[in-house]
Formats: sequence, C-alpha cells, structure tokens
Amino acid sequence: MHANRAPTRILLADDHALVRRGVRMILDNEPDLTVVAEAGDGAEAIAKATADQPDLAILDIAMPRLTGLQAARELSRLQPGLRILMLTMYDNDQFFFEALRAGASGYVLKSVADRDLVEACRAAMRDEPFLYPGAVTALIRKYLEQARNGTIAPAAKAITDREEEILKLVAEGHSSKEIADLLVISFKTVERHRANILQKLGLRDRLDLTRYAIRTGLIEP
Repeated sequence: MHANRAPTRILLADDHALVRRGVRMILDNEPDLTVVAEAGDGAEAIAKATADQPDLAILDIAMPRLTGLQAARELSRLQPGLRILMLTMYDNDQFFFEALRAGASGYVLKSVADRDLVEACRAAMRDEPFLYPGAVTALIRKYLEQARNGTIAPAAKAITDREEEILKLVAEGHSSKEIADLLVISFKTVERHRANILQKLGLRDRLDLTRYAIRTGLIEP
C-alpha cells in the first residue's frame, strides 16, 4: 500500500453481531482497510452510508427490514461512487446475478470470507469485479445454456459478412478489379462496398483498413 494513501473506509452491514465482529477483525487487520460504520439491517445501512460517506459498503444479502440487495439498489442510486460488495451464506448464482444487477461489484461467501474478503475489497476499489470460483463456473454454465437455447443475441457486427470478406481481401493487397474477379461481382459493387466499409468503420484509407483487419484477427500481421 502507498504510505500516504488514506485507507479505504468501509461500512459493514450484517444482522448478526458475531459475523460483524469476525469480518471486522479480518478487515481492520489490513493497513489499507478500516471499518468506519456498522449496521444491523438494510435500512440502517442506507442511513449509515448517508451519514458516514464510506468508500465501500459490505452488505449481507439476507437482512431484516431491507435486504442487502434492496439496500444495494438504493445506495447505487443515492451514492453512485460508492463501491458495494455482497456478503452471503448462499452459493447461489441467482443471488449472484441479482447482486450484479443491484450495483454490487463483488460477491463473497461467508464460509471463505477470511480467504476472499480482503482481495474482494481491493478489487472493488480498483473498479474490478470480484467473482468467487463457483460464480465463474455459474457464469460459464449459464452462458453455454443460453447459447444452446438460442437466447443470447449475437453480438452486433459493424459490417456485413460480404463487407468483411472484401475488407480482408483489400487488407491482403488485392485491387478492386482482382476482388471483383475473385468474388464474381462487378467492379462497381466492390467499390461501393469499400466506400461503405470505410464509412461504417470511420476509416480513411487502405492502411487504416489493414490495421483494422489485423486488430480484429482477419489477417495476420
């Protein structure tokens, strides 16, 4: 840690005082982390965050009055700069996705908090998501399931397949006439496609096209 950087100020919310004590011990043991406020439920967490303006809120998912997820949604709205981590007993990908949607940047299991929590706090402060290993597996499983069921929208392509074909040939050094012969289309059509490609991608000339083709893996440098 940088000697003159102030420690990350943390709000810790959990309805079990014993859990709070354990987690606080883990955090206060680190020179770059300090717990400045504690809360016993989601509503109190919002009040404390408003009063103490911490850098990071660690919220238990299951709390009375307002859950950690509800509190996270509200805090994301009230304090957009506040980083949020969810603390939970549940290794449940449904909760995990809801936590991300609620504005949390990480999800830490209580059972391994002593191993993961400090790193999760530091990741949150670097604006990086923290995923415990089971969550990564869940993400991949969910993605593959959706891909199989066809529920994932394909990524929007900037240019059509035909334009991509022409772009590759231009980048490989073929003239418009050669491309027309290769693809059995008119010279005019090739020129029209070339103009469209430049315009769609915001490029100026063949050199730009070649750089773009290398960057997107169409041709090897």
